[in-house]
Amino acid sequence: MIHAAIFDMDGLLVDSEPHWRAAERNVFGQVGLNLTDEECKRTTGLPIPAVVDYWYVRHPWPERPGQTKGEIADAITAGAHDLIGRFAEPMPGAIAVLEFFGQQGIPAAIASASPMSLIELVVRRLNIGAYLTLWHSATLEARNKPAPDVYIGTARKLGVATADCLAFEDSGTGLLSAHSAGMHTVAVPADFEYDDPKFDLATFKIPSLTAFDQTFFDSLTH
Repeated sequence: MIHAAIFDMDGLLVDSEPHWRAAERNVFGQVGLNLTDEECKRTTGLPIPAVVDYWYVRHPWPERPGQTKGEIADAITAGAHDLIGRFAEPMPGAIAVLEFFGQQGIPAAIASASPMSLIELVVRRLNIGAYLTLWHSATLEARNKPAPDVYIGTARKLGVATADCLAFEDSGTGLLSAHSAGMHTVAVPADFEYDDPKFDLATFKIPSLTAFDQTFFDSLTH
């Protein structure tokens, strides 16, 4: 049985990934690392400190004051917050799938790798607070995604066993997190990586949240 629906946020409920990539290109450009949009897509789903580490290993820059790895990560996060707060829109089907679980009487929650400040910004921006029982950040756990901590913590806060949760994820990193927590999973990959075998872990794979319907739900509850 499914007793809770748990959603990733960036790229799944909110169309925020283009804004994250824009912030990354801007900030990394200030240290001489001029990334393309396609290059930024390589790190989709990773926490920002991990994104900074990824590029520092490949193209190290002098860590001068204001340009340390920690400061770069903070600047990217601040830039993304600004863009998302002003421009982000819900992903196709996001509001409808939250309404679906509300109609089923099943609590819904967010389990995101992003900091709580961004989660709350998105909840306000999309006006989805009424659909959610709670939202939880992996930055409040010992480990971020792909570790299962944020999903285990969210299930615990909901008072639901992880085996009775259905998690929705758009990235391979997030899918591994939810799968490792022992949850049923729905992968909703972006077009550019839809056929990547890393999504084979998922219980279901769909091209958009608009494709999730009663049939998928019934297959998990019978």
